[in-house]
Amino acid sequence: MKTFAIIVAGGKGLRMGGDVPKQFLPIGGKPVLMHTIEAFREALDDVQIVLVLPAEQHDYWQKLCKDHNFRSPELIATGGETRFHSVKNGLALLPEDDEAVVGVHDGVRPFVSRDTIQRCFGTAAEGKAVVPVVPVVETLRQILPDGTSITRPRNEYRLVQTPQTFPLALLKRAYEQPYSESFTDDASVVEAMGKEITMVEGNRENIKLTTPADLKFLP
Repeated sequence: MKTFAIIVAGGKGLRMGGDVPKQFLPIGGKPVLMHTIEAFREALDDVQIVLVLPAEQHDYWQKLCKDHNFRSPELIATGGETRFHSVKNGLALLPEDDEAVVGVHDGVRPFVSRDTIQRCFGTAAEGKAVVPVVPVVETLRQILPDGTSITRPRNEYRLVQTPQTFPLALLKRAYEQPYSESFTDDASVVEAMGKEITMVEGNRENIKLTTPADLKFLP
């Protein structure tokens, strides 16, 4: 079975408050994105990775790879207007293969565990559409239309992570749909086709680096 990973790194660094896009910030002297790619290479034998970057970052990425003696993925796609379009551009580089499995992962989630990756791909190999999740540990309050709020039972909710993983043919079909603002992640795109989503256990450390506060998690 062939395995593919589309790693989407479209950040421009604005919410991180600096000029360097968050996927290029260093962890232990090496860019975040390189740690993310290595996580997949270590978890899956012969995985083929598609890296999705904004057009203006391609040359900078190649320079980083040279500086760090890092093997860049052979397939690099250009990011689109939204995450939906970026993933679609990545999928366009992959072959038609009814037996293959593909995972889509945020480039700024470098702490995804080997177990989470293998769990997602193993379950998707059974023909399922898979998202890794973790329990909600904080109290949730729902804001009502009149401005008041009520407590919601947190045991009824899960926090969704990536890699969201699917049979490749299924995800390709899903991304043939017209774009909708309701497509907040890959699972929502597949779900719009009527496909049930299967949840598997993620790992708590698999956070998405988004704001300066998240840097506290860096070693």
